[in-house]
Amino acid sequence: MCSCRRTIHITNKGASAPFFYSQIFILMTSTPTTVDLDTELSAVNAILGSIGQAPVASLGTANSSNNPAQFDNPEIAFIYNILKECNQDIQNEGWTFNKENHIKYTNKSGTKFLIDADIIQIDYEDAWDRTRDFVRRKDTDGVWKLYDRVNHTFEYPDDDYFYVNVVRRLKFEDIPAPFQRYIIYKAAGRAAVELVSNPQLQQSLQVFEAQARAACMEYECNQGDHSFFGWPDDSAYQSYKPYRSLRR
Repeated sequence: MCSCRRTIHITNKGASAPFFYSQIFILMTSTPTTVDLDTELSAVNAILGSIGQAPVASLGTANSSNNPAQFDNPEIAFIYNILKECNQDIQNEGWTFNKENHIKYTNKSGTKFLIDADIIQIDYEDAWDRTRDFVRRKDTDGVWKLYDRVNHTFEYPDDDYFYVNVVRRLKFEDIPAPFQRYIIYKAAGRAAVELVSNPQLQQSLQVFEAQARAACMEYECNQGDHSFFGWPDDSAYQSYKPYRSLRR
């Protein structure tokens, strides 16, 4: 038997190698995907579409505070108010995205603590201390201040700060997308009842509202890091993991 060796030479004289022999590398570039969250305008248009109305290009003329002050259509003004009310109702529940714990609160004027305009709820951080119980209440001058229900006073002459838990009211554009959709569906259901008086449409929108509520609960469970142990802030705990016994 004889063995033969065959040598193949690839040259560049008019011959082209298969594509997988090519030494030319093509730089692939991709454009990052941008996700646009809902705005108040898109939310109003979504509510209008749910009740069979045409969308609008703008909410109206803005005043110096950058808030819609004048509406060309009273229906738009009514829907915008429904959206604001539903936003307020849902944020009043206190979720992970608008709740902050263990805040050193120092907004003091004289002997009284002033409440920031965006704070919906405020409570004393130490739940075991029953010597104080803070709430948000208007003083005689009409300004929201920190009131102690146990000692029945607005005055705190000996305290420069408190650690509190607060619930804040955020702008519609600043809240997570699942809650934006929940607010829109809730407002659409109210609009179906108050504007078009269509109970069948309202029942259909309730299905979407329930689904959006479920998405919000899933978001809350994932982001909240809840535990029945009740571990306070600035603490750490690692529970027993059964898989560790299998590694021995």
